[in-house]
Amino acid sequence: MSKYIEMIRVRFLMMLAYRTNYYSGILIYSINIGAYYFLWTAIYGGKEEIQGLSVLQMTTYVAVAWMARAFYFNNIDREIANEIKDGKVAIEMIRPYNYLGMKTMQGLGEGLFRLLFFSVPGMFIVALLFPISFSTNIVTWGLFFVSLMFSFIVNTQINLLTGIMTFFLFNNSGLIRAKRVVIDLFSGLLLPISFYPLWAQSVMTYLPFQAISYIPSMIFTEGFVGSEIYTAIALQAFWALVLIIPIQLLWLLAKKQLIVQGG
Repeated sequence: MSKYIEMIRVRFLMMLAYRTNYYSGILIYSINIGAYYFLWTAIYGGKEEIQGLSVLQMTTYVAVAWMARAFYFNNIDREIANEIKDGKVAIEMIRPYNYLGMKTMQGLGEGLFRLLFFSVPGMFIVALLFPISFSTNIVTWGLFFVSLMFSFIVNTQINLLTGIMTFFLFNNSGLIRAKRVVIDLFSGLLLPISFYPLWAQSVMTYLPFQAISYIPSMIFTEGFVGSEIYTAIALQAFWALVLIIPIQLLWLLAKKQLIVQGG
């Protein structure tokens, strides 16, 4: 386990060396959140709430969704694809650790850096510019962070699946771009899932994407209350367990037909 913890530390320090990029990213995210704030203010007009969310809750939802994205987002699918293309994956697979586990820990190190140096200062700046409601209930904060961790796990598992597909497609840059669009759209990042038509909501209940952004954002804004919170977190845990199966199956198949394109 110590070697995986070391991977988290190394990736964290590597990100720290280029932290200026994330300071500029805070400004970009703040502008993005501001655009959504004015958009939703115009949509609400004089209405007190839409689909159970007030304009204040919606502003908070948007801010939390984008800042949470900084934590769970990573590019390990692209990293895996590049390592397969240049042949580095052959060396990585004979090292004394699990390759997929190593990639997951690297993503966690990157996520922790972004949480501390991007999300936290970013939320502080955004809160000064726009009306955002922060819960005073410590239980809500605790459940939010539990849900956020599951968001990272589910998103990382989808990235692992996408990256492993490179073993079969050899060039899956198009799949990676498509995956990113699908996650942003169906995870609730751009639009809360409760705003979709009922038939679309029914379809999305059978997909893992809502476990990435929608659930933690709704918990933070207290759009979920009581048993709804625990049911939502249980759904995240369900997908975190279910996604292990296709990852392991694809990984076994991938190792059997490894073709090194470079090196």
